[in-house]
Amino acid sequence: MIRTSRGCVARAIGTAALAALATACASTGAVPKPFPMPGSQGSQGSRGSEGGSSRAFDGYALAGTALSLRGAPYRNGGSDPAGFDCSGFTLYVFAQYGVSLPRDVREQYQWGKSVKPEELTAGDLIFFTTTEPGASHVAIAVGGDEFVHAPSSAGVVRVEHLSSKYWAPRFLGAKRVN
Repeated sequence: MIRTSRGCVARAIGTAALAALATACASTGAVPKPFPMPGSQGSQGSRGSEGGSSRAFDGYALAGTALSLRGAPYRNGGSDPAGFDCSGFTLYVFAQYGVSLPRDVREQYQWGKSVKPEELTAGDLIFFTTTEPGASHVAIAVGGDEFVHAPSSAGVVRVEHLSSKYWAPRFLGAKRVN
């Protein structure tokens, strides 16, 4: 009798968890609303090196949103949970907080205030030189030595270390979007 009760409870918990995951990951491919675009009214992105030191959003909450998307597939040109490329991932996550970013990595690199590596905090954008000179990959700092990103056509959204043998030499810079 006890074994049956435990089995029913475990099955019920598993079913509830599966239902929650299925709901959280469902995507119609539609652009989330609101989805501010650069230059539109209500945009909170800041260009260049100007901008205050206070944030219009909680960087830790933003990093949490980014982390909740771990496992989402890579999709070239993708900018929703059905699939992301690197700049589509950052665009989507920041849009959840009413912050509009440009679509292109090189344009995102022009936004915000430069941040020294030792001053990185959750929610900062981290840029790398991977496929060509200049900014060609972007990620979101989650704290410490870790960042979350949509890495390549062979991967999924995942967490990696800035100090890794692959990423450390490719680090280009970081920006704080206010």
